[in-house]
Amino acid sequence: MTHPFDREAATIVAQMTISEKLDLVCGNGLWRTTGMPRLGLPSLLMVDGSNGLRVVPDQISTDTQNADLGAFLDAVDTTDDPENRDSNVLLGKSVPATCFPALSVLANSWDIALAHEVGTALAIECRAAGAQILLGPGINLRRSPLAGRGFEYFSEDPILTGEMAAGVIRGLQNRGVGASLKHFACNNSEVERISMDSVVEPRALHELYLLGFERAIARSSPWTVMTSYNRLNGIQTSQNPWLLRHILRDRWQYDGAIMSDWHGIQDLPAAIKAGNDLDMPFNAARRRQLENAVLNGSMPETALDEACTHIAALTLRIVDAQRRLPVTRPDFAAHHDLARKAASRACVLLSNRNDVLPLTPEPGERLLVIGTGAVSPEIQGAGSAAVRPIQCDIPLKCLKATAPESVSIHWEPGWGADGDHDAERLATALAAACIAETVIVFASTPPCFSGENADRPDLNLCPAHDHLITELTKIHNRVVVVLTHPDAVVLPWADNVQAILSAGYAGAGFGQAVADILFGHANPSGKTSVTWPVRPEDCPAFLGYPGEQGTHLYREGIFVGYRFFDIRRIQPLFPFGHGLSYTSFTYDALELTIGADGVAIQFTLSNTGTRAGWEVCQLYLGRSPTAPNRALPHHPLRALKGFATVHLEPGESRVVDMTLDRRDLAYFDTVREDWTVLTGTVSIEIGASSRDIRLVTELHVAGDATPARWLNLHTPPGQALEVAGLQDDLVTWLADVTGQSISETETRLAPCRRSFLGIYDTLCWSFDLELDETQLTQILDDANRRSGARKPEHRSELEPS
Repeated sequence: MTHPFDREAATIVAQMTISEKLDLVCGNGLWRTTGMPRLGLPSLLMVDGSNGLRVVPDQISTDTQNADLGAFLDAVDTTDDPENRDSNVLLGKSVPATCFPALSVLANSWDIALAHEVGTALAIECRAAGAQILLGPGINLRRSPLAGRGFEYFSEDPILTGEMAAGVIRGLQNRGVGASLKHFACNNSEVERISMDSVVEPRALHELYLLGFERAIARSSPWTVMTSYNRLNGIQTSQNPWLLRHILRDRWQYDGAIMSDWHGIQDLPAAIKAGNDLDMPFNAARRRQLENAVLNGSMPETALDEACTHIAALTLRIVDAQRRLPVTRPDFAAHHDLARKAASRACVLLSNRNDVLPLTPEPGERLLVIGTGAVSPEIQGAGSAAVRPIQCDIPLKCLKATAPESVSIHWEPGWGADGDHDAERLATALAAACIAETVIVFASTPPCFSGENADRPDLNLCPAHDHLITELTKIHNRVVVVLTHPDAVVLPWADNVQAILSAGYAGAGFGQAVADILFGHANPSGKTSVTWPVRPEDCPAFLGYPGEQGTHLYREGIFVGYRFFDIRRIQPLFPFGHGLSYTSFTYDALELTIGADGVAIQFTLSNTGTRAGWEVCQLYLGRSPTAPNRALPHHPLRALKGFATVHLEPGESRVVDMTLDRRDLAYFDTVREDWTVLTGTVSIEIGASSRDIRLVTELHVAGDATPARWLNLHTPPGQALEVAGLQDDLVTWLADVTGQSISETETRLAPCRRSFLGIYDTLCWSFDLELDETQLTQILDDANRRSGARKPEHRSELEPS
């Protein structure tokens, strides 16, 4: 696809010297591109932060070409000092900005329009700070809850991921700020992330890990894509022509610029030839390596020109957009209200026994709040996504301000300031619980164990938090737990507390959002964007995580997240798409209409409760499991294909429309190396979660023709003889070789269909002859040509097609 600014960009590049071209693809300092003022190309400033703006003025100076290593490490710092977490170099020097919920939390809203609102607010703050590109959103699948950057990514499912990412990107770019969709691809762990080889089979690669990127690109056209650090099936992603040219450019028709992650390129000439346009940040050694390659002819200047054209076109696009869209002064108060709204919409009510929530305390009742997180909330994760919040709601203050005036609220820390066990504080908290009608515990994971460059060691909360909650359940029957955490956690006491509210890293509006939900001023509507396991061993990636000796095998294949729990019939702690409400919804009257463009789906959603609320209606495609004795493609029992987020007043009903196109019915066929629809019956399932299916109907699908299998001497006869015309060819040849009649030859050939041996060995044995391999190969090749079969390439089964 041709970029709208490509022609003008090519004209500009044609006027550049070799030195200018090298400068353009090598960045400038830590956060800028190199401008070409004489040619009308300004320098572009990039900033971090999908959940808020992170601008460190000391790091964006253009006075130095070789960015200081310390400055770079500051940008990705995951401190191991919890007492100094909020005052580290990164946050201390960053310009204050609105801290929105982490993308993992925003995804729990399943609300594309809300994602667009957040993207718009981010763009306004970017423009005010002089930034042209925001380095996000990150959309790697949350394959394992141990992954240190899981909170930066949306979901375990590519459909939810791609749709939510597109919402953020459109919000950014509609206000003139380019998005950088990252990290392309399969950056699913922080362990040895610059060198680890993610080894992924082709179907899983296309159906899961690439699909989110493909969908986001199709729906939002991000102006840049960022490659990941890791290798993918043996090749560094930034130097992978199959990934960048064949998939991204050719198959998906992507027309934007491709940049590296920071110091993610190891061989710059190879990266430029593969299609990586921009090397970030500036590195003198890599520039010299590229210059030598151009001058000695080992890298064609045309490849350099192509990269320069993409960067110049990106610059022209941003200049044009920001000229048309004037800068508006950020309304930080309004943005904080949006952060509160997003947090409120995305918090997930995981359990609510006996409808203990919302709290409706009688005059004079005492509420006890326990936990240091109530006064010093953990609102975000560590690393390059960290934001210095311009404002932050303190949960305890918000609870006191929101509760009825006649209600007494008392706070106890419960554990030490570092989150560890403190016997005296534990005893005091338990004693206070004995005289309180309701206890609210703010519990969390250890604050210093995960983030960029650091995976989580386990899925536990802080031991002291688990211990206190367990002890509370022995003496109190109204315990409500509010969780802050980067990803799914295990909760050994889950069946013994009355309510659990998952907030995740909910941003600066966390405190008021929780207060509004607990006291019923907001109706919880979040739904889990990942499956929560009962124990770590239940996770799909458990046996292969995080890899060994530089290789990370994605052993679970296409069965990631809920797909794995379903096929293995494992009961999760909380299923994918789960979340409770203070109202109730019913689903009725499912209808399908089959048209030329796909399947139109309608059903009626009704709010049968007493409160207004949002419901996330989830569309799954269900398939019966493949019979174990048939060599057919395996499929998940169900896979998300779409969703609708609907707001209804009490008693209101609405017809919800959803669609499936032919691609939604397809799987990635590794023989065809393309998406293929199988003939058969599937189920259309509408659910309130992946384990709460409300409506089901069947759909018969007329699939694509079954791809012909390549025949060779080792193909079993039963498979080979299914190919039209082959039996006649074999009978004619064998009759000629043996001197038997056609009917006699057919009689001797018939039992051969039952043989599990190769066709050559079977025929030799059956006819008691050493047949000519060359002649049989020719007969099989003729059959292959007639059927259109493709000869498999000689490659590892795990290597991308």
